[in-house]
Amino acid sequence: MTPIRLLLVDDDPLVRAGLSFMMGGADDLEIVGEAADGSEVEALVDRTRPDVVLMDIRMPTVDGLAATERLRIRKDAPQIIVLTTFHADEQVLRALRAGAAGFVLKDTPPAEILDAVRRVAAGDPVLSPTVTRQLMAHAAGTSADTRRTSARTRVATLNDREREVAVAVGQGRSNAEIAAELFMSVATVKTHVSRILAKLDLNNRVQIALLTYDAGLLEEDGH
Repeated sequence: MTPIRLLLVDDDPLVRAGLSFMMGGADDLEIVGEAADGSEVEALVDRTRPDVVLMDIRMPTVDGLAATERLRIRKDAPQIIVLTTFHADEQVLRALRAGAAGFVLKDTPPAEILDAVRRVAAGDPVLSPTVTRQLMAHAAGTSADTRRTSARTRVATLNDREREVAVAVGQGRSNAEIAAELFMSVATVKTHVSRILAKLDLNNRVQIALLTYDAGLLEEDGH
């Protein structure tokens, strides 16, 4: 099996050393590079071709948010997991909106960080619906009305079935759960999710969840 290629980005050398030590022993993972600032990330990505980037959110020159935005607009962008010290943080939410696949706290047990990297490499988000909603509720501010109008306009481009699937994704349902709930095959659910991502120009399921929340669809559905 080809190991997951991981790039570590954190301005604290002790944090990088700790992450490298605790993750370097995994047979299915290879640490292909380390960076101390977001300004170094794009060149390193070009050189090392990681599958996943573990990205600190706060760095002195170019922070993890800006680095995430720069990486996710690239054609062959790696998956990104944001490293943070805060559960509910506006910057984390902005990183998710920019296309990060999830976040982990710096004090998360090593085995859980490793599990998050594996899940993201496999295409699964690493956010529970509860955490996502806590984040969004925390960060809902003056721009919420503008976001809702914009989100509703975008969601209006979906057909009824795609909208149902999008809401189920927003509720944190797995493909198998959506298939059972909406009486369709898992393959059909995957096709709908792919179409939703393409229609709305989104990167991953986390962004679908954010958009359904912004549009108020989860509230309408009783969640």
